Parts: sequence; C-alpha cells; structure tokens
Amino acid sequence: MKTSERARGVWLMLAAALLFSFGGMLVKLVPWNPMAISAGRSFIAGVELLLYMKIRGHRLVWNRAVLFGGFAMGATSTLYVVAAKLTAAANAILLQYTAPIFIILFMWVIFGVKPTKLDFAATVLLFCGVTLFFLDSLEGGGMTGNLLALASGVTWALVFMMKQWEGADNLSSVFFGCVFCVIVGLPWLLSPSLVWSGTSVLGILTIGLLQFGAAYIFMAEGLATTPPLTASLVAMIEPVLNPVWVAIFVHETIGALSLAGACVVIVGSLLYNILKGRESTAGNEAAGEGKS
Repeated sequence: MKTSERARGVWLMLAAALLFSFGGMLVKLVPWNPMAISAGRSFIAGVELLLYMKIRGHRLVWNRAVLFGGFAMGATSTLYVVAAKLTAAANAILLQYTAPIFIILFMWVIFGVKPTKLDFAATVLLFCGVTLFFLDSLEGGGMTGNLLALASGVTWALVFMMKQWEGADNLSSVFFGCVFCVIVGLPWLLSPSLVWSGTSVLGILTIGLLQFGAAYIFMAEGLATTPPLTASLVAMIEPVLNPVWVAIFVHETIGALSLAGACVVIVGSLLYNILKGRESTAGNEAAGEGKS
C-alpha cells in the first residue's frame, strides 16, 4: 500500500471521528424526542448514502450478513440517541466504547477465538470503568440512560464484527441501519406534537448530513486503507472530544466517579489497542521467521 493512500485513510478516519464527536452536543440541542431525532437524521443520512453509492458505482448489497450489520448499526444509533437524552452525553459515548469487552466475548463464544491474558486484563479494566459510571448514577440519576448506553456498546461491538461474516458490505449495512432507525422512530417523527422550528430543522439537517451521513462515508472509505490499530486509535478522538463540545455549548458536566470511569475506559482502550497491535506484530514476525 502506498504511503499516500494510508495517509489519506488516516485523514478520513480523523474527519469521521471529529464529526462523530459532535453527536452528543447536537442531540442535546435539538428539542425533539430522541426517537424522532434518530429517525430524522437516519432518513437524511440514508438518502445521502444512496447518492454517494450511486456516484461511486457501489452496488447496494442485500444478504443476511448485510442485514445483520444493518440491524446492529441501527440499534447502536437508536440506543445512543436515547441514552444521550437520558444521561450525560459523556456517559453515553464512553459507555459505548466498552465495545472491546463484548468483541472479546463474542469472538470467543461465536467463533471460538479464545481470549488472551491481555484480553482478560482489558475486560477487567474496562469493567471497572463501567462500574464507576453506574456508582455515579446511583447518586446523580441517569441509570436508564447508562444501561442503554452500555447496550449500545454491545451492538457497536457487533458493528465492528460485520466483516467476520461472508458477504458483508459496510456501506450497505449502514444504509439498512438508517432504514431500521427510520422505521422504528417514524411514529415519533410524524407525531403532531413535534415542534418543527427553524432551530430543530437546522439541527436535524446538520446531524443527518454531517455528523451521521458524512461521518460514516468517511469512516467506510478510511477503513479501506487504514490499518485496524491505527483506525481504532484515531477513533478514540471521539469519546475525548464529545464531552468537551457538550461542556462548552450545553454546559453539561459529569460527576467525579463518572470522570474517573471515563479515564479508565479511555486509557484502558488505548493501552489495549497498542499492546494488542504489538502482540499481533510480534506474532506475524515470528510466523515469518518460521517460514524462512
């Protein structure tokens, strides 16, 4: 792979992470029911994705793997939006980044890939971080939102595992994920009580076109030329910046225990990705020496 192609992929992943990071702030600012927000942004993003796929000549794929990925994507989106309305936006995004725990478990149960000592250590560390979030919720409320955010971590793990199934196609799965969100949230979007103010419409257009649609396009293109470890490290910009934008524009902060949990989740995820990458590199070098 050319250096220029890899650099382009990293920049695309960076753009995707930056756009994703505005999600918590924008969801908080749009005065709609979270299900209506999910449906509205998904409709706009779905149309954008179809146009992009048509321009690029990317055929829409329809099979079990794609539909399963679409369900996982749609469930993740819906759960996150609802969670962000019911708990602190920082809690919602950081609990979603417990996905590595569930990836380890699913890979073990479904594909028979036994976790290493590093996998077990990462699981325990991230679980400790999650525990701090829930201890904070006992005092400050938001338990339901935290539970939904944790559930989005489960479905987000399934999204990262889409390529494990034969016939998977990321862009097609994202599109069907948008369709899922629209179908589930349509009753709220069409509710007579929904207020269609200039602020809410501008907010939904921004979320749909940029924070959701464009971000997933950038991510899909970036993953094509970016190594998984590099991509995952760049993606960590999202949970770091998400609470910053919310604190600046919505003036929402999180408790001391949640802040401690955030540090554990971010540091734990970073260390796991770095050490896992070194472990994989060492394994590949050993295999290469064995063949020579």
